[in-house]
Amino acid sequence: MRASTERKLISWFHILASIPILGFIYGPVASISEAAFMTRAVILPAVVLSGLWLWLGHYVRRWNRAASTLRATS
Repeated sequence: MRASTERKLISWFHILASIPILGFIYGPVASISEAAFMTRAVILPAVVLSGLWLWLGHYVRRWNRAASTLRATS
């Protein structure tokens, strides 16, 4: 997968997964216990991780590439 395609997919996931968080803050989702749990325990960490990947993913890929090169040479 090309880097631009990966970035677009992660961006769209990040945007679409943020919608339930907005519902939790501004809507009635906080009063529904199952939806509130899913928002807090699943969706919020997924949005945070996708945002961090969009922001710092190139460092992780560079570190992983360097580590795999070191493993291949030793």
